[in-house]
Amino acid sequence: MSSSDSLSTPARLTSTATVKLPRLFLFGVGLVYILAGLFFRDPWKTDDVVGLATMLTALKEGGQAMLLPQIGVLAHAQDGPLVTWVGAFSIWLFSPFFELFVSPLDAAIIASRLPNFLWFGLLTASVWYGTYLLGRRPEPQPLALPFGGEPTERAYGRMIADAALLLLVATVGIIWRMHETSEVPALIAFQALAFYSVARMLDHPISGSVTLGFALAAAFLTRGWIGSLPIMLAVLFIFIPGSVLWRQKKWLLISAVLSAALILLWWIPAKHTSEYWTQNWLLWNTTAFGWPDYHEILKALRDLPWFIWPTWPLALLAIWRWRSWLTAPHIWLPLMFAVWPLVAIVFLADSFEPEYALMAVPSAILAAFSLPTLRRGIVNSLDWFAVMCFSLTTATVWLGWIALQTGWPEQISHNIARQTRGYDVYISWPAVIAALLGTLAWAALVRWRLHTKPAGLWRGTVLSAGGLIVTWLLLVTLWMPALDYVRSYRTVSGQLYNALQLHQQAGECVRAQGLGTGQRASFLVFNGINFTYSSDCTLVLQQTSPQSLEDGTAAYSGTGTVLWMGKREPERHEIFRLLRLGKP
Repeated sequence: MSSSDSLSTPARLTSTATVKLPRLFLFGVGLVYILAGLFFRDPWKTDDVVGLATMLTALKEGGQAMLLPQIGVLAHAQDGPLVTWVGAFSIWLFSPFFELFVSPLDAAIIASRLPNFLWFGLLTASVWYGTYLLGRRPEPQPLALPFGGEPTERAYGRMIADAALLLLVATVGIIWRMHETSEVPALIAFQALAFYSVARMLDHPISGSVTLGFALAAAFLTRGWIGSLPIMLAVLFIFIPGSVLWRQKKWLLISAVLSAALILLWWIPAKHTSEYWTQNWLLWNTTAFGWPDYHEILKALRDLPWFIWPTWPLALLAIWRWRSWLTAPHIWLPLMFAVWPLVAIVFLADSFEPEYALMAVPSAILAAFSLPTLRRGIVNSLDWFAVMCFSLTTATVWLGWIALQTGWPEQISHNIARQTRGYDVYISWPAVIAALLGTLAWAALVRWRLHTKPAGLWRGTVLSAGGLIVTWLLLVTLWMPALDYVRSYRTVSGQLYNALQLHQQAGECVRAQGLGTGQRASFLVFNGINFTYSSDCTLVLQQTSPQSLEDGTAAYSGTGTVLWMGKREPERHEIFRLLRLGKP
């Protein structure tokens, strides 16, 4: 079926459905989204604090640590250096200003999160403009009406772009990840930039190919082959024979040359600086792939639908409704950006949220193109589902907080107390006021939907995005002290530092046994504790479990002197011991 046959299009829409969404509202949604939960908290385990540790190490050590990410003396050879570079530069530039108001550590934490504005801005701009370029093309335009009244191409493209952006913001799984000092926000942003670049190549192949080269190199320098290979394969398969972009394939040479040059500018000096680091990086990136594992596939089938909710059902619906138009750019481009991350998840030995995150952007774009194919009754049903779902989540967050503060309802309070053992309950009134304002905003949004009955097709996406943002806002205001207590290592790190001050002799080093990467990074960030690998160290920090201590299977049981023992109170399966081996 010809893609130019307008009678076959599944889209049915009038111009009233593409009424312009206020730009100020769209900007406000994005601002609240990225601000809520970004500041006024500790770095949490694992990726959040690991990213910050590489930035602080790069600033302190310089040289090799700046070129090749490290956590103290530990070679963090698994991702890439780009996030470390940008974060270290932000800390160097902005932390002196923040130190006028807070401690040097808190100033560095605040400054390290400023690049998240860059990643989020790049992500949202790329998704919006890339979707707009596809939406205004002739292929996705709705059926022409007998007496006119169908939307203009620009208005239709703008409506689809607004919906795609709001659906991305409404994606459940990425909201916390977008606030981390990790590689995930940057990787999603560069995937979105690659999508925009390919869409741009439809009309402006030179500028699009140059931007694509930068996007592919940046993705590689962010998360190596694990993160960049799905994006590269998606781009390659977009240019297959029969696709609209086939005739633009020659411009891919510019992208390939530019991308390779930028990667080699890092790889060549990296290999000469530390062959140990680069060999471990290669080992990590190659052994991450393997034959599909039954248990890993089941885990992905269990977790992925929740991670990319609510866009994946609409994305599948878009593929079905536009099945006669699969090679049209508005379907083929986001489809390839969804298929190859999904293939990568199947062939990865241990896939989780950083890999799932690459499904968020293409799913939101495909979902946006499903909206014009839905009947009015279905659209209204989705609106009501969003209202009920997020009204329930906001009420649940408030009920849990009330149980935390008052002990009622008893069962809920008991369950929360088990997870926050040792936490001293208190009320932060500024946080409560912010949560109340967010709740009132949600009530106003629901009232707007009930009383104005807006005709814009984006109304359901506004409800979904607004509902998720309000729920997130409640979590990071009402629950932030408790979450910090449960997920931060600041307290136990301070206890270890005091123990070292008391027991560590002059010139005596400390090594670690069984210590996880997140824990190592936490001790480095909070108190500058850097563990060596020297076997001559008589001081050992051991991470083990209470069960291992009870049954005597923990290392050094009975052979070392315990100088200190500590743990995070909510953690039931983790305990730390500072030991001195040999004669005390």
